[in-house]
Amino acid sequence: MHLNMLKAKIHRASVTHAELHYEGSCAIDGDLLDTSGIREYEQIHIYNVNNGERFSTYAIRADEGSGVISINGAAAHRAQPGDIIIICAYGGYSEAEAEQHKPQLVYVDRHNKITHTNRSIPKQAA
Repeated sequence: MHLNMLKAKIHRASVTHAELHYEGSCAIDGDLLDTSGIREYEQIHIYNVNNGERFSTYAIRADEGSGVISINGAAAHRAQPGDIIIICAYGGYSEAEAEQHKPQLVYVDRHNKITHTNRSIPKQAA
């Protein structure tokens, strides 16, 4: 059996641009891509905390250290500058791989600078 599991997450990033007439994708600060392990052109899922929109696109690299999170093309209708989003990438793992797998979680401040990373999500309290 193959399991589709969370590979990487950039948590609560701030959208800096929404470019309707740019070729579709999501430009992400290169430092965030490198730290998260999300590759350029990899499929990503974006969850907009502000409006509840959920959509998929692919990642492209923005300048390292720029803090850029740009939602481009048709997806620009689903986010605007200032929105808080969660960016996730998923991967397929065998059952044996899944037993050992821990996602790469990247947490950022409101300027999209890394505050810390983790390999697990805290248990949710009741």
